[in-house]
Amino acid sequence: MTDRQQYAESDPRHHTAKIKQMLMDTANHTKEDISKINDPKAQALFEVTREVLNGLIKSFNDFEQKNETAWR
Repeated sequence: MTDRQQYAESDPRHHTAKIKQMLMDTANHTKEDISKINDPKAQALFEVTREVLNGLIKSFNDFEQKNETAWR
C-alpha cells in the first residue's frame, strides 16, 4: 500500500506523497543524466538541481513526520 492509498484525499499527506515521488523521480533522472553529458557546466546544473530537489524531498518528509517545529 502506498502512502497515498493510506490517507484520505482530504489529508495533505495524500498529496505530499505524490509530489514527493515526482521530486524523487526527477532527482534520480538528473543523477542518471549527469554521466550522459560531457559539458561540465550542464553537469553542475544537474547536480545543483538534484541537491535542491533532495532538499525539497527532505522538507516533504519533515512535514509528513512533523519533524520540524513549523509543521507541528
